[in-house]
Amino acid sequence: MIVSLIGYRATGKTTVARLLAEALNCRWIDSDREIERQAGKTIAEIFAEDGEPAFRNFEERIISELCLQEDLILATGGGAIMRENTRKILRQSGPVLWLTASAETILQRMSGDETTLTSRPSLTNLPPLEEIKRLLEVREPFYRDCATMEITTEICSPEEIVQQLLSVMKQS
Repeated sequence: MIVSLIGYRATGKTTVARLLAEALNCRWIDSDREIERQAGKTIAEIFAEDGEPAFRNFEERIISELCLQEDLILATGGGAIMRENTRKILRQSGPVLWLTASAETILQRMSGDETTLTSRPSLTNLPPLEEIKRLLEVREPFYRDCATMEITTEICSPEEIVQQLLSVMKQS
């Protein structure tokens, strides 16, 4: 089974994936890191050199390959849900957990992450907070369509979120 984590950047997908994998004694992978590894360049470079459609093609292929594995926790990129086929692949592979946070919290977390500027491309010409709000608005129906469960990361630590997830998973 694959447990996938979706949500906007800086909602805690990678951190929660790592902790959940440790708790379940299984592997985890961040699809964005796998894309960068296979491409030999950052996501920002892929966007700049090849464009977003080429990136989304690559992302869909990588996620398809990863979802063929077993016993894996998968942290996806924030926009992975933009394609219907990718959402379908994620849903068919196992539970899909949507991690959420407010635009203000996301901006605060992104501002404190030095990798944001070097590896994450701006997707609009808007100021950062406006871009986040706009993209959340556009993506919300896609996240909702794909998710098995929605979890806010606003008030709980990553460890508390993992404990919630483990509790729910035991009940299933």
